[in-house]
Amino acid sequence: MYELIIIGAGPGGITSAVYAARKGINFIVISQDVGGQTAWSGDVENYTGYQFITGPQLTQKFEEHMRQFNVELKSPESVKRVENKADVISVATDKDSYETKSLIIASGKQPRFLNVPGEEQFKNRGISYCATCDAPLFREKNVAVIGGGNSALDATLQLIKIAEKIYLININPQLGGDAIMRQKVEASQKVQIFNLAKTKEISGDKFVKAIKLEKDNKEISLDVQGIFVEIGSIPSCNFIDFVEKNKYGEIIIDAQNQTSAEGIFACGDVTNVLEKQIIIAAGEGAKAVLSAFRYLSQKK
Repeated sequence: MYELIIIGAGPGGITSAVYAARKGINFIVISQDVGGQTAWSGDVENYTGYQFITGPQLTQKFEEHMRQFNVELKSPESVKRVENKADVISVATDKDSYETKSLIIASGKQPRFLNVPGEEQFKNRGISYCATCDAPLFREKNVAVIGGGNSALDATLQLIKIAEKIYLININPQLGGDAIMRQKVEASQKVQIFNLAKTKEISGDKFVKAIKLEKDNKEISLDVQGIFVEIGSIPSCNFIDFVEKNKYGEIIIDAQNQTSAEGIFACGDVTNVLEKQIIIAAGEGAKAVLSAFRYLSQKK
């Protein structure tokens, strides 16, 4: 029986782990990976204390900090089910099962799919959902980035340094996201932007060769060797169904990171917190574990 289990090892989960260790809580961290979406990020220029750092480098800093406290990390391990009976919270994974008095859900989000013909066929055969992971594979090739927010802009900026040509396909009237990132993308001669464009189909043979768009009621076919899908993400919390969620599937929390279930807290992108940023997830992780510590103290 643990005092606390933390699900997720992104910025929220790792910060929770550091604070939990300093509070002397008996806990473990369960996660599929370390770093979460931070590990997929390219250049991070807005995390306090680092004027410039890459996502993988920041992930390494996070992990090093956590490891200093000898945190027990169960990874790679995927949570399948959370249940709450008689003041005991049980967590079942693909490898084991655990019991705890309190829980912090910091499981983040996962990529949203296009759901167009050819997507399933060419996953990992030219279609990628992680520019940081896969951009180097497309050196001097023509690629498409689908999306118009920060994740799409980040992917495009990474690819400018690597690819020959980038087609940025945005379903909205204009690009969104961070103004500075947007200006850098729009200033690049390598990037051609298609606003109000809808992806219709992806084709190829063994690997991706083309993407078909619909714009101004006309079909456009672009020859590409790679496609990066950056159209947002969905909360990774299908393993729990007894906490209140909003229309986006995000776990609803209060100012103390408490969910609708006693003893269960949540932080970061998996919640209804207003903005999805690395620094916000980290701060929310600190809040969540302090609330969990207060809850455990009151229970004792």
